[in-house]
Amino acid sequence: MITSKRNPLVKKLRSLLKRTGREEHSSLLLEGSNLLEEALKTNFLPLEVIATPDWCDENMELLKKISSRSLLTLVTQNVLEASLSTVTPDGVAAIFPMPGLPKLEKAPKHILALDRIQDPGNLGNLFRSALAGEYDVIWLASGADPLNQKVLRSSAGSVLHLPFERIGDSFSSSIEMLVSKLNIAIDNNYQVVGTISPNKVTDKEVKPYWDLDWNVPTVLLLGNEGSGVHSSIEACCTDFVTLPHSPLVDSLNVASAAVPLLLERQRVKMVKGIQ
Repeated sequence: MITSKRNPLVKKLRSLLKRTGREEHSSLLLEGSNLLEEALKTNFLPLEVIATPDWCDENMELLKKISSRSLLTLVTQNVLEASLSTVTPDGVAAIFPMPGLPKLEKAPKHILALDRIQDPGNLGNLFRSALAGEYDVIWLASGADPLNQKVLRSSAGSVLHLPFERIGDSFSSSIEMLVSKLNIAIDNNYQVVGTISPNKVTDKEVKPYWDLDWNVPTVLLLGNEGSGVHSSIEACCTDFVTLPHSPLVDSLNVASAAVPLLLERQRVKMVKGIQ
């Protein structure tokens, strides 16, 4: 059992908290029992499980699912606390191979495109809502790292179920590349849907979100928390929708505004009794 905070494993786990470290090791770190269980639901198996003896004693059934195919390393609680971002770890972390993340198996019908979403909590919640709305893939133009521990936790593991594509490696390139992808989508008969506040003066035709047919191939576009969607990206939109709300509120949090939009197709299916 590892008892020293100076053990090389501690340094490796700390490195996996950063994007550069994940790329160097081609590995992903998941902290805690909940994320480990979410990964196993998709048959995403860890390379190594790092756990305290107490956690192992309390989770024998979970260990049976992975013990024959994954390395188990025992550590003290102090070592785990020194290795992870969680202030009080629940006793386990696991290293997974990056190539095991979900991949798009077929041409997507429903796409969520995010323009520079900065807040990890917002991004995690957007993943969760997109999974609930049965979206096929998320396009990420710059913004927060989807494999950041805060994103993983706030997504409740949804990042492990929903394919995503990071677009561009800089502010300018991400905008340019997303514009290109949106134009290709339009050429392939997708509707590209942008949102506008009901309090905003605009010359664009804007519909309530429930007046749109969300069952056709769709790209839903949401923008940065502070500046919204970049003007060159917004220019690609074929349709604009709004969520009616009190004029006392200038705008809604992006993760909150996304929920009714992402779930509208499910609502219509429920009302019409479609399976």
